[in-house]
Amino acid sequence: MVQNTFLVIWLAFIAVAVTAKQTVIASPTIFQSEKENFELELLADGLDHPWGMAFLPNGNLLITEREKGLKLYQDNSLLNIPLDTFPEVKTRGQGGLLDITIHPEFEKNQLIYFTYSHPLPTGSTTALAQAKFVEQKLINPQTIFIADTGSNTTKHYGSRIEFDNNGMLFMTVGDRGNRDNAQNLNSHAGKVLRLNDKGAAANNTFFPEGDNALPEIFSYGHRNPQGLTKHPETGEMWISEHGPRGGDEINRLKGGINYGWPIITYGKEYILGSIGEGTHHPDMEQPIHQWTPSIAPAGIIFYSADAFASWKGNLFTTALKFKLLVRQEIKNNKVIHEERLLTEEVGRIRAIKQGPDGLLYILTDSNNGALYRLSPHN
Repeated sequence: MVQNTFLVIWLAFIAVAVTAKQTVIASPTIFQSEKENFELELLADGLDHPWGMAFLPNGNLLITEREKGLKLYQDNSLLNIPLDTFPEVKTRGQGGLLDITIHPEFEKNQLIYFTYSHPLPTGSTTALAQAKFVEQKLINPQTIFIADTGSNTTKHYGSRIEFDNNGMLFMTVGDRGNRDNAQNLNSHAGKVLRLNDKGAAANNTFFPEGDNALPEIFSYGHRNPQGLTKHPETGEMWISEHGPRGGDEINRLKGGINYGWPIITYGKEYILGSIGEGTHHPDMEQPIHQWTPSIAPAGIIFYSADAFASWKGNLFTTALKFKLLVRQEIKNNKVIHEERLLTEEVGRIRAIKQGPDGLLYILTDSNNGALYRLSPHN
């Protein structure tokens, strides 16, 4: 009798332990915005500083964790994908395993791409890795590009990646804490790069030969771009980038253009004082939009589906410092209206994606980070 009682208690304990490890599916919370009512639903939590996500053609979702983790969200559960053979990652400061995207022809080649902080003898730098994803395993992960940034800091990696309509891979690299390198065309720091799917320069010819610009550079004068998205109609790339104390920016990317940092900026020094020569320069591009005070913008996306009909064409930007989601209406490449959503509701929001179902998915940045879904509420 005592043995049977002990067995029942032990089995109950195991059941509770197993249940505790399962993904929590919370009841949706209803929000009313200016143009859409929506439900916010917690899909998964327990993520360790999630940074990037990429939907697979079958609707499953890959999520990177900064402390070198990779999760697969499927069937309302998180599965751990081993990274035993992945290149060494320097997980210090803002560094770690960062963004992820899939090849445009993933269904044929199963290729996925990662950015991460690659260790160097005197620090680290932003790097690009490629692997095949087959049967929930990474096959032959290897580094295919290492940015030349000359930095020993652990900040401003940039590190968003996105394919354009021509199969070219855009990759953002922050100034790595050395402002002047953003203007140096012999450094990848403070740049947006354009590569082919093998990690080589994509026939970029934006600079005169006498400039000796590195062949991967698409644009320069960036501080720390942590958002990158493709416009659904024009195919142009847009980025968000962190300013210092103010001066966060949204920029529309054009090849060979100087976006000004640190010569022009709307931001100020963190302690006291101005930066650079002001806010305008005749040879440098003005941002589409700037935020002062800083909201700390991260992931961005143009919404292009029909589920939220009134949001179609709007730009969504996640914010870390202000812990919110920004919705902007764009006309003729100008912001004509802004609405702030989810203020202080879920914490620091790191990334956003539109799913194959036309819904919006966001990741929160914490040691108990979470995946949420925004759905229409009628």
